[in-house]
Amino acid sequence: MKKGKNWTWIVVAAVVALVVIFFYSAYNGFVTKDEAVKTAWANVETQYQRRADLIPNLVNTVKGYAGHERSTLDAVVEARAEALSFQVSADDLTPERLAEFQRAQSRVGSALGRLIAVAENYPDLKANQNFLELQAQLEGTENRIAVARKEYNERVNTYNVAIRRFPSNLVAGLFGFGPQERFAAAEGSEAAPVVSF
Repeated sequence: MKKGKNWTWIVVAAVVALVVIFFYSAYNGFVTKDEAVKTAWANVETQYQRRADLIPNLVNTVKGYAGHERSTLDAVVEARAEALSFQVSADDLTPERLAEFQRAQSRVGSALGRLIAVAENYPDLKANQNFLELQAQLEGTENRIAVARKEYNERVNTYNVAIRRFPSNLVAGLFGFGPQERFAAAEGSEAAPVVSF
């Protein structure tokens, strides 16, 4: 009889050890993936900040050539200020907050587009080395933003899949790991831009 009880305790201890190892591994995996999402979000914010830092130099360069285009210049400055004032932490990325963030950044992009279009009317400005360099940096930054957003979405996808898979979803629910929000295409981006001459 004693030998049977010993085996029972060994089996129970092994099952408990496996459950503990599973919980330990799943929890630490979620923490790692959650931190990867936060890091990717910080990279997105860094690229948007880089763009915001380029804007004053670009505006000042254009102002020297096209000072009477005041409304366009003011729109860029206002959009930048609005975007900088809107801060979202990775822990507070609700669908509404992320949509607000995207709208603010979209306004900056639109205002910059109008500023670049204004520059087309000034041949001297288009030939200005500072302007060309700033424009190239801005284009590079827009590419970096796209890459950072893509990486963020990939990290969010990995995390969201991990918290939804069974049996890991039990651990995720127990410890409060909820889904993260992805970047989505901006409203109206499904329509091709209209180019007119």
